[in-house]
Amino acid sequence: MGRILAIDFGRKRTGLAVSDTLRITANPLLTIETKNLIEWLQSYFATEQVDEVVIGHPTQMNGQESESMNYIRPFMGVFKKTFPTMPITMFDERFTSVLAHRAMIEGGMKKKDRQNKAVVDKIAACIILEGYMDSLQK
Repeated sequence: MGRILAIDFGRKRTGLAVSDTLRITANPLLTIETKNLIEWLQSYFATEQVDEVVIGHPTQMNGQESESMNYIRPFMGVFKKTFPTMPITMFDERFTSVLAHRAMIEGGMKKKDRQNKAVVDKIAACIILEGYMDSLQK
């Protein structure tokens, strides 16, 4: 069984998280400059067995898509063209940044470290992945 990779897509930076091969745990992976994302994914997919990709679906409180979808849709088009056989699923990402900050506080992370947006992005990707994996269990 292959891993599930989660993407918290951003205009400048993108957070990534990955499941273990048994799909029991979700782990923050890294944060990468978005302009290098496709190239990085090509390299990662060449060395790791990934069966599915989950990307955060940014929605507002009223359920409507946020403005970020204007950047995510073109990325998804490039993704599908580059990796035509790789399934990609959108999963609600509301509150992931808030939850990431809360997890960092509860984990005892220093305020200076919590201000590092790259850390927040990969933890947000992990929260997206955990939510998605939980939804598969139900």
